[in-house]
Amino acid sequence: MGGLTLANANTIIEGAFAKAADLKLKPLGVSVLDAGGHLIAYQRQDGASFLRAQMSAGKAYGALSVGVGSRRLEAMAKERPHLFDGLSGVSGGKILPVPGGVLVRDAAGAIIGAVGVSGDTSDNDEAVAIHGIGLCGLAADGG
Repeated sequence: MGGLTLANANTIIEGAFAKAADLKLKPLGVSVLDAGGHLIAYQRQDGASFLRAQMSAGKAYGALSVGVGSRRLEAMAKERPHLFDGLSGVSGGKILPVPGGVLVRDAAGAIIGAVGVSGDTSDNDEAVAIHGIGLCGLAADGG
């Protein structure tokens, strides 16, 4: 497989929203980025607060920039806060090191993008991202 397509991104977002509805979650924003950190697609549910685009993208961007899911990124930030001060600086403040940023891997294990979800608890954000990724037959890596 090459990279994430717009069709993949839309499937991931639709799947995340459907799972969120099943779980009765708060309104979400979902960002899907390619392996270079470029936005493929973003959608926010009605009622989601206005920073969900930046927050969901920050979770995905952080995962991509360090090469680990944002759950692991959060642990690293706690262990080495000086590193994350530097990463925040060099990224222009784009990295949000909390769960909900999930790497997308192809069948060979290569990182082909990331999904970030924001709006409910970080654990729930991560769970719906993983669900959406799975609908594309791709592997999710939350860290």
